[in-house]
Amino acid sequence: MNRLVNKVQNLARRKKRIRATVKGTDSRPRMSVFISNAHITVQIINDETSKTLVYVTTVGDKTSKGNMTEKAALVGTAVAKKAKAAKITNVVLDRNGKLYHGRIKALADAARAGGLEF
Repeated sequence: MNRLVNKVQNLARRKKRIRATVKGTDSRPRMSVFISNAHITVQIINDETSKTLVYVTTVGDKTSKGNMTEKAALVGTAVAKKAKAAKITNVVLDRNGKLYHGRIKALADAARAGGLEF
């Protein structure tokens, strides 16, 4: 049980450390990534006005097939397409305490390929 408690505490500590430095502005909104066991959700948020500018998720999406890394790449492409339509090119990545590899890296690489700049 102690291992699981440490895992949750370490995630919370990383998340707090990241959010202390990452802020979304008009010129560079924050791209927040949430990954659950089955789904991926990405929001592009302007923290100055507390508004969500772009939102993409796999919840209720019948077209997203494959493993979670493939779903992350699909979501990254979709969020880049929607951000381009909303005239957003520069974002700052908020990985929500997760480590930058695997699913987060696949999502970020797909978003970069779609035209977003981090």
